[in-house]
Amino acid sequence: MDKKKKRSITRGIILTVLAVAIAYTIFASATKDKVEIVKVGAAAPDFEIVDINGNKHRLKDYVGQGGVLNFWGTWCAPCEREFPAMERQYTELKDKGVEIIAINRKQSDFEVNTYVNNMGMTFPVAIDKATSIFKAYNIGPLPTTIFIDKDGKVKEISMGEMSETHIRASMTSIAP
Repeated sequence: MDKKKKRSITRGIILTVLAVAIAYTIFASATKDKVEIVKVGAAAPDFEIVDINGNKHRLKDYVGQGGVLNFWGTWCAPCEREFPAMERQYTELKDKGVEIIAINRKQSDFEVNTYVNNMGMTFPVAIDKATSIFKAYNIGPLPTTIFIDKDGKVKEISMGEMSETHIRASMTSIAP
C-alpha cells in the first residue's frame, strides 16, 4: 500500500472518530436531566443534613412549622450583616413554630465553627460539603434565603441581603 492511501485511511478513521465524539456530545447534552429551578408555590425539595453539633435535620420533619433555609458563606459580607437580625428574629419566633437552618457551602468545619461562635448563632448550622442541597435548590448568589410554609411549599425566595424588617415579615408570614 502506498503512502497516499495509508494517509487517506488514517484521516478517514480520525474524522469518523471525531464525528462520533461530536454526535455523542450533542446527544448527551440534549438528553441529560435538567435541574428544575425551585419556584414560589412549589414543594420544597426534601433533604437530610447533619449540623455542626451532630444533629440530623430532614426538611420533611419540619412540616407543620415554618422553615427558613439560609444559604451562606463565611466570606460573604451581606451574610454577616444579616445574621444578627436573623438571630434576633429566630429568638422571637422559634416558639411560634418557625425554624431556621443555615446551610454553608462546603467550607471547613474549623472555619464554620469559628464563625458561628463569633456570631453567637443559636439556630442549626450545617455544612453542605457535597453541595447537594445547593444544587437541589439551584442556589446561585449568597446569601439566598428560602421561606417555606407549614405545608412544605416555598413561599418566598430572597436573594441578597435582607433588612431586619424583611426578615421579620417573611418569618412571621410562614408561622403556623
